[in-house]
Amino acid sequence: MRRGKAYLMVIAAAFLWGTIGLFVRNLAADGLSNSQLIAFRAWVSAGIMVLWLALRSPGELRIRLTDWWMFAGTGIVSFVLFGSCYFASLQRVPLSTAAVLLYTAPIFVAVLSTWLFHDPFTVRTAVALAMAFGGCVLVSGFSASADATGIILGLLSGFFYALYSIFGKYALKRYSSMTVTTYTFIFASIGITPFCSFPQLAALAWTPAMTVTLIIFAVASGAAAYLLYTKGLSGLPATDAAIAAILEPVVATLAGLAVFHETLGLMSILGIGLVLGAILVLNLPGRRQKSA
Repeated sequence: MRRGKAYLMVIAAAFLWGTIGLFVRNLAADGLSNSQLIAFRAWVSAGIMVLWLALRSPGELRIRLTDWWMFAGTGIVSFVLFGSCYFASLQRVPLSTAAVLLYTAPIFVAVLSTWLFHDPFTVRTAVALAMAFGGCVLVSGFSASADATGIILGLLSGFFYALYSIFGKYALKRYSSMTVTTYTFIFASIGITPFCSFPQLAALAWTPAMTVTLIIFAVASGAAAYLLYTKGLSGLPATDAAIAAILEPVVATLAGLAVFHETLGLMSILGIGLVLGAILVLNLPGRRQKSA
């Protein structure tokens, strides 16, 4: 695959992920809970991914039963808990703040990789951690009116999102990225379904407008985004793909400004710059990629 096409795929995936806040805000306002949103996204994405592999590469649907913990980690621990915290954060703080706090995930990956995989804790890692911490402080604000719960939820979303790379690193030693992604959605569906309140979901979702919106949300931010990113990643170094994906919080910020008329103060802008700068520092050439 040509590098230009691969970059476009990763950028398209980041753009789709950056619009999550728009869907979550509007669907939550219509009465859907975070659990129902996560479940619908997981169900539709799992169905699409299973169908995709069944038609194109059935052998990739086979896994060892003893490896269930890897996919419970990526699907339940990471995807479900990440989604729960991120969606709740999106409803309490500006989209830009939630997106930037989510993108502290590479910092958590660096720390966890040092502990679990004995990766070196370099000066670059320390600089990136300091930048990320300072950025989060600036984004969070010093005002007593800052929503502390929303900020904590945003940081937790970054932590749980980081765990996808940790569990995924184990899974990718045995399975393809497509298999890992597919079983992530399958296990996420299993983990979230008991908390969905089917009667309420059915009553809300089966209006034409709601159904169409939910399907677009699930396909765009779930299956389509993951497929685009995975395909783009196959034609790029992981570092280049990670840098290209930084577009996501930028899209979320612009969406918040355009749709919800959110405002950004100077301190918030500086904080966003520091966090994005920390991610760039972690992905500079010469440092082994930490994410799966």
